[in-house]
Order: sequence, then structure tokens, then C-alpha cells
Amino acid sequence: MNIKRSLIILGSALLLLGATAHSLELKVSTTHPLLSDLVRQVGGDAVEVIDLLKPGGDVHHFEPSASDLRAIQGATILFASGKDLEPYLGKLKDSLGANVTIVEVGKTIPSLKISADDALFLCCPAHSVGSIDPHWWHSADNMARAAGVVAKALIEADPVHKSDYAKRGKETAARMKALKKWAQTEISAIPKEDRKLVTAHAAFGYFCKEYAFRFVPIMGLAREEDYSAKFVAEALKVIRDEKIRAVFPEDQANPKILREIAQQTGIKLASPLIADGTKPGAGSTFEGMLRHNVGTILKALKPTKK
Repeated sequence: MNIKRSLIILGSALLLLGATAHSLELKVSTTHPLLSDLVRQVGGDAVEVIDLLKPGGDVHHFEPSASDLRAIQGATILFASGKDLEPYLGKLKDSLGANVTIVEVGKTIPSLKISADDALFLCCPAHSVGSIDPHWWHSADNMARAAGVVAKALIEADPVHKSDYAKRGKETAARMKALKKWAQTEISAIPKEDRKLVTAHAAFGYFCKEYAFRFVPIMGLAREEDYSAKFVAEALKVIRDEKIRAVFPEDQANPKILREIAQQTGIKLASPLIADGTKPGAGSTFEGMLRHNVGTILKALKPTKK
């Protein structure tokens, strides 16, 4: 009887210990699937991550719902992309209260301004030149830096796991640097004169800077689909003059204008690139997105063996 009672007491203690251990998990939330993946890499088992924007969502039109706010109740940190990508942040902070720290991960990462020095624009300047490109996550160097930002925030909120967060933060940054080297090696197979990335929208500035591409975003930062015959004619002339070999649609954008340009010039309409890092599956992780995009660009621009 005593042995049986002891086993019952021991079992109850283990259950209590398990429940306590679970309750010690640091609960955080994120506004972007790429950030969720990054926080999970740095936080490990000590962190519970709740996604506000889930894979498949649209980062440019997302607004948190009442059910989203209920799901992140109890979160200590909200990791946001920053660079004005989430205009709802101020309102969200008021809803969550003073106990939640909002960390704009991209805030300390140097911004790229849309500039005619770095890219060839075919649209009107109001939709491009001078605006900040918020898509900082297309740079492996930026993601490595972001790993440090995430580690610092987790350490401040949960100093008990300081050494674990610091270690995983450095390991994650090292993985990002290794991915950059991999991408550089792959892209070296494309001749420099062919490194021209033609997309509909200006989402790949950081990628192009990191891997020495000439960026040609036809619609700038605009996402509307209206364009004139004159606009198309000007785009066709630039594409012919620049000897561009392919145009690249994006996974969440209408490819209509690029398809029209490809048909009229006879150049290749490539497979879609992942622009916003929200494609379900591997496309909502930085590694998956980068490997997909590099592979897609190589397939379209790498010289074929004769």
C-alpha cells in the first residue's frame, strides 16, 4: 500500500513538474513567418512562438483580427519586421498593453532607399525613387544581424536562459552567413552582364545589392495592376536595349504585365520568385526562400551548355 501510494505521489509530482516547466516557456508572437522561423531557431524549446501573420498571408494587407489578439494574450514580446511594413503596430501596442515589448527587428538594420543609382525603374518616381524598401529579409547578412537582435530581446525577457539564447543566436547567424556563401557560389555561374533581375515590384533590392544584380522593378513599389500602352512600350524598349534575358513574376502578384512583356519581346517568363517570405512550406523560412529564389534565377539566367 505504501509503495502504491508513493508511486501515486511520484506521478503527481512529475505531472506538476511538467506543467511547471511548460508554464516557464517564454511566450512571444511575430508579425511575419520569416520572423517566426528565426525566433524558433534562436529561442529553441524555451520559447513558444505564436504567428500573427501565418504562411500564405499577405504582409502588405494584413490587419490583426480579434481572434489574433486573443491568441497572443500572455505574450511577453511581439517581434515585428519594422520599416513601416506594419502600419497597425501603434494600434496593436494599445490593444496589448504596456506589459508587451514590441521589437521592430528591422529597425537597426540599415535601410535601402529606392534609388535610380541602384536600380532601373520604368514606373513613375512617386512609386519608387526615395521610398524605403521594407523587404530587408532578402539579405542573408541582414538575417544574421536580426538573429542577434532576437537573441538580445529574448535574453532581456528571460535571463535564466541567457547562455542558450546567446549560443543559438550565434549559431543562427553563422548559418545565415553560410547560406550567403552558398548563394554567392551558385550565382557566380551567371555572367555579370546577365545579372539583371526584372520583377513587377521593387521587393528584391536587398537581394540584388548582396549578390550584385542590376535591379529592374517594372512597377516600383506600386501594387496596382493598371498600366498604359505607353508604359508597356517604354518597358519593352528598355528590356530590348538592356538585352534582358528573362522576367520574373512573384508568388503573390498578378503576372499579367510580365507575361505581356515576355510575349512581345520573346524573352523567357521565369518561374515565380518568393517575394514576401510567406509561401506555405519551406518558402516561409529564410533558407527555403533563398534556395528557391537562387535556383529559379539560375534556371532562367545560367548559360546553357552547347
